Amino acid sequence: MRDAPTVVSDLDRSIGMKLAAYCGALLLVVLSTAFGLYLASRWGNSPVVMLYLLPVLGAAIYGGLGPGLVAAVASALAYNYWFTEPLHTFEIHAAADVVTVVVLFLVAVVCSQLASSVRRQAQLASQHAARNAMIAGFARRLLSARSETQVAEASALRLAELFDCHVVVLGQNDDGELLAQSSAEAALSPSDLAAASFTLQSGERSGRGEKRAPQADWQFHVVTADGQVVAVVGLARTDGTPPVRDDGLLLFESLTDQMALALDRARLDGEARESAALRLRDKIRSALLTSIGDDVKPSLKAIQGAVRALRREGSANKALVTQLDAEVTRVERHIDNLVDVGPAEQYEAIELGELSIDLHRRKVLRGGEAVRLTPKEFAVLAELAKHTGRVLTHTQLLRAVWGPAQQDHVDYLRVAVGALRKKLECDPARPKLILNEPGVGYRLVAQSPAKSPTG
Repeated sequence: MRDAPTVVSDLDRSIGMKLAAYCGALLLVVLSTAFGLYLASRWGNSPVVMLYLLPVLGAAIYGGLGPGLVAAVASALAYNYWFTEPLHTFEIHAAADVVTVVVLFLVAVVCSQLASSVRRQAQLASQHAARNAMIAGFARRLLSARSETQVAEASALRLAELFDCHVVVLGQNDDGELLAQSSAEAALSPSDLAAASFTLQSGERSGRGEKRAPQADWQFHVVTADGQVVAVVGLARTDGTPPVRDDGLLLFESLTDQMALALDRARLDGEARESAALRLRDKIRSALLTSIGDDVKPSLKAIQGAVRALRREGSANKALVTQLDAEVTRVERHIDNLVDVGPAEQYEAIELGELSIDLHRRKVLRGGEAVRLTPKEFAVLAELAKHTGRVLTHTQLLRAVWGPAQQDHVDYLRVAVGALRKKLECDPARPKLILNEPGVGYRLVAQSPAKSPTG
């Protein structure tokens, strides 16, 4: 925001430039008159009129229409006073002198309009070049960001510099998670949060200076990628004026397009890293299962053989031998179930009616169409899909997806499940795929039951 002294200084500078243009026009007329008097004393008055074209052209081209007309009037008066009969009067008797005055005025008007058009084109070209330079610089700054949070932080700081205002970046979930803010002073009131929520859900601008929620202190703009909302940018000025006006909207939208590309790239990079970590975990798991199959099962076979020998001898306690045989058989069955999970099963998509979940490729299809999920949403769905039909407790899901430090934040899980239901269920209010076990957790059903609880 420009302060009052800066505005006054710019106004004084503009007035000074205009006065200089008018003074320059008059000075050119004086010089042309002096030179004309010199020529008239040698070759007569006929060629003098051509001299006055120079100040008119110069004033019109470099000063604009006003100085050009002043130069035309001054030239006509000077020519009439010094070089036309009767001399030293402003009376015009010859028709040629009238034509001369009209021509001077036409030259001033035409040349000033041409010069103004050229200046406007040059100014537009300069503005386009400056805007393209801003966009390129903004994109270069975002290239170094590796995560969505880093992209949001870099975007908030740069937008705050360019538009001289406070900036916040909110995530795409329903609660509008705060991803970044340009300064610690950037705080959102309840009316601001309501405007941000409206923008998240509708994709329309809202807030200060807009038709929607004009009572808010912040102005919110949506950031979209492939037609879907990926973030919301909020801007606010300390003087309360709208931070992005119509003349700056094109630049702002170009910058948010670059921001959307960077957020999408960061999301894909994050998913690629998670996929690589998942493949590494699967390799380690396969190695461990192979080790169990090769090392543990022979020992179990030896124990089973010893149990059968004790049973044949009949000298040992039959109840203890039977219990030992049952426990060994149960452990062997568990190991067989683990070892039997081979690569083909690991990479096979899980089919649940019209829903297909490919854990290896991290793809979810509903009715053959891809469903876009956030990394956390996919992680929750993957955990449920790995244990289809079983109830996973809140703690199990939170530890698996968010880590042990977040195992008590059940609201994180509720938000993710709510988003999954909106994207996967036919009727999110009556879910038939992801069911809630009140006070316990969630389960993913293989077939839709006739009646299902909500939660």
